[in-house]
Amino acid sequence: IAFLCLHTFFLDAQNCENKPTVKEFELLPVLWQQYAPEYRALCYQAFNIALFRVESILSENNDPKPKAVITDLDETIIDNSYCYGKAFKNNTTPDWKEWKTKPLATALPGAVDFLQNIHQKGIHIFYVSNRDTSEIESTLKNMRKLNLPDADRDHLLFRSNTSSKEERRKKIAERYDAILYLGDNLQDFSSLYEGGTSGEKAEITDQLYQQWGKKFIVLPNPVYGDWLNTLHNYRFGLSPEQKDSVYTKLLKGY
Repeated sequence: IAFLCLHTFFLDAQNCENKPTVKEFELLPVLWQQYAPEYRALCYQAFNIALFRVESILSENNDPKPKAVITDLDETIIDNSYCYGKAFKNNTTPDWKEWKTKPLATALPGAVDFLQNIHQKGIHIFYVSNRDTSEIESTLKNMRKLNLPDADRDHLLFRSNTSSKEERRKKIAERYDAILYLGDNLQDFSSLYEGGTSGEKAEITDQLYQQWGKKFIVLPNPVYGDWLNTLHNYRFGLSPEQKDSVYTKLLKGY
């Protein structure tokens, strides 16, 4: 949300008196994801920490089960900002359904090296995504193009009848010792984050503070996510103008 003030400042230097539209609010995060070296640095940082944790756990973990890393896919391993980029250029809404049929997503900086590294160490990689099960084949085509390890049907657990990932994580845990989780949305880590307000999710995050960077690795996603839904209380039918009003009222100033 800081992009609201930043955008207006560079446009007219009027200290946020002329608030941007929802489109402007969404545009700068996409540009940040595509061009900011800070975004790349955060990705490298996340995967470096993840590799350090895997190596540390392997040196001290005696669980007889084979080891696994559970990761989300979109904005955790692959970059979908191009879908938003096309929508902005054409002044339309992002067409996710069309986008996911095309093997055009690129990998996040550091993602492929990290996954290939831990795969060589004998770690199984499970991609738990809320892409629909009908999109598995097109997604696999993209993943194989990027040389992602364990790119097969056995290691992809996509959404079939619920967006909750808890049952899919439990299914993996029946046979594997899940030592690390990666995601860009807090629901990628725990069912505690399903539903609830922004404040409630913040409290849960504080309670789990010892897990961040240790068992839970978060990748940056400024464009979309459940955090944004909590701001308008999951009222998906709001118009852009109504959302714009909600976001502006929530801003903290002085």
